[in-house]
Amino acid sequence: MRELRLERPVVFFDTETTGTDPRQDRIVEFAAVKLHPDGRRETMRTLVNPKEPIPREASAIHGITDEAVSDAPTFGEVAADILKFIDGCDLAGYNVVKFDVPLLRKELERIELRFEEEGVRLLDPQVIFFSREPRDLSAAVRFYCGRELEGAHGALADTEASLDVLLAQIARYPDLPEDVAGLAAASTMLSDDRFVDSDRRFVWRHGEAYFNFGKVKGKSLREVVEKNAGYLGWILDRDFSEEVKEIVRRAKQGRFPKQDATPGERDDG
Repeated sequence: MRELRLERPVVFFDTETTGTDPRQDRIVEFAAVKLHPDGRRETMRTLVNPKEPIPREASAIHGITDEAVSDAPTFGEVAADILKFIDGCDLAGYNVVKFDVPLLRKELERIELRFEEEGVRLLDPQVIFFSREPRDLSAAVRFYCGRELEGAHGALADTEASLDVLLAQIARYPDLPEDVAGLAAASTMLSDDRFVDSDRRFVWRHGEAYFNFGKVKGKSLREVVEKNAGYLGWILDRDFSEEVKEIVRRAKQGRFPKQDATPGERDDG
């Protein structure tokens, strides 16, 4: 069996966070496994107090609450231990290239520290997975229907293949709805319900809608209405979806989305 060959230790690490933006969100848990060339393993794990509320939608994913980190050290208090643990090592982990490494870099910048990245090699199983196991329509036909897609990228062939894949999915997953309404709901499920709209322009934080784009990214819709209403006019004049524009129109009327509301009561006006 082929094995991983190491010239120096490699640290596999993962973070749990307050959200999905590596530039703005904070670490609430850091865990790492250092694999040495001789096969030895060292581990470290710590909860981290982000010094800000953990959104309940984030807690629903990783199970870490404000109470759980109330007595935990801040990132500044554990940063030196983390830097010592990864010093002289390559880094690895699932989605570390796009998320965990930029997040770690930003957390260190906030406390005016940095780790020496020159010469550090990044290993990311997600990148390898996506490159070796494509997730396009041809792959779906192969997985669900057990055949190759003939005439791929032809409109009719792709349309018929999409129909076959959906029928195969209904047959494969007992919990998948069979009716159109149920399938529509499943088709519009947003990543762990963290997003307010299907374009992912707004994200839920603390039960409220926050901007997920532009110069006001990270600010609540309510705050922008109060302090920068002109930006909402800019959105209404641009090529945003009708769903996004309707959220903005309602917000200008003082009717803001509520995460726990039923579809007919989704704003607080």
